Amino acid sequence: MFVVLLLSQVLILNNIHLFQVATPLLYVLFVITFRRGMPKWIILVYSFLLGLMLDIFTNTPGLAAGTLTLIAIIQPYLLETLTPRDSAENMKVSIATMGFSKFVTFSVILISIYCVVFFALEAFNFFEWQMWLLRAFSSALLTLLFVLTIESVRAK
Repeated sequence: MFVVLLLSQVLILNNIHLFQVATPLLYVLFVITFRRGMPKWIILVYSFLLGLMLDIFTNTPGLAAGTLTLIAIIQPYLLETLTPRDSAENMKVSIATMGFSKFVTFSVILISIYCVVFFALEAFNFFEWQMWLLRAFSSALLTLLFVLTIESVRAK
């Protein structure tokens, strides 16, 4: 999944700019779908490596790596709060195992945090804060749409 998301983002999705503001950031799906109980250091290392590869191919030094690492720090703790205590220790994160509403809540929180931080670091100023919020919100919405589409296909 690492390679597929990396190549699809670099070759296809980075060229999509809906209304000149929304860009799907589908590689966040990689961090969202880490299994419950996976060692936190593995999540951090894989997320950082994916972000580093994206930064190398898109010429955004440290932007994706730092933001994906932040999401990787949050993911296990947020997953623990949204899953029942009696669920399997190595539960796969998906619509089928979590249920639609919990998966959507989980994804919305992670994708929103990712997009807000990503575009804040990219802009690195708040002079055009309306455009920053518009880009973050629209990209988060488009990314969520892509994630839910992929997860609904994977669930079947």
